[in-house]
Amino acid sequence: MSDINGSAAKPDLVALREEIRQTRSDLGETVQALAARADVKARAREQVAETKARVRSRAAVMTGRVREAANGTAVRIREADKRDLAYRAGSRVRANPWPTVLTIAGLAAMAGIVLIVRGRR
Repeated sequence: MSDINGSAAKPDLVALREEIRQTRSDLGETVQALAARADVKARAREQVAETKARVRSRAAVMTGRVREAANGTAVRIREADKRDLAYRAGSRVRANPWPTVLTIAGLAAMAGIVLIVRGRR
């Protein structure tokens, strides 16, 4: 308010227009942000693309690790004595025979099922 007559001073017209322009600009940005959040399909596509990229990069890293490990194992097998490998495998089976026993039992069960199915025909 003005001190002279108690009425409000006239605001600067240029400043008001600038403020209106800035407010419209801010409102436009807000509307765009809300529209982007409401566009579920676009957000889902972005998420899928990000996930694909992340999975592909991890797969490439793991593929490299597996290849390195396989090459190292192949080299060790070529260089190792075959009798030593057979002895180590046998000692592992003797130390814990259950996996071998269960594998043989599973194969026998499968053979029995195949024979039963063939007998029904």
